[in-house]
Amino acid sequence: MTGKRATILIVDDELSIRLLVGNLLGGDYDVLKASDGEEAVNVARFRKPDLILMDIMMPKMDGYLACHTIKKDEATAEIPVVMVTAVGQELNRMFAEQMGADGYITKPFQLRDLLDTINRFL
Repeated sequence: MTGKRATILIVDDELSIRLLVGNLLGGDYDVLKASDGEEAVNVARFRKPDLILMDIMMPKMDGYLACHTIKKDEATAEIPVVMVTAVGQELNRMFAEQMGADGYITKPFQLRDLLDTINRFL
């Protein structure tokens, strides 16, 4: 990706999480934000981010359905989706994978883990 900064879409219904992650990543990446799964699907379609960091538990459309919708759409299927969630059970992780998620991070996360995950997909 020469000359162009990677774009990351942060999807979380909690403003504080969007701001925190946005501030952590804003120096190195172009950051887009969405507050629910429905908005995430629209932003993904129109802005084509290089990576999506998606919460699971959200209003309107949860992260599972949003991930599935993004992955089954030809226009957005290639965008890596990493679930970032407080729900750490193995069953949730497996379901996220079945919905097409490429990665899974449990909140609270260490910045280093988040950056390592981002680097793995970009």
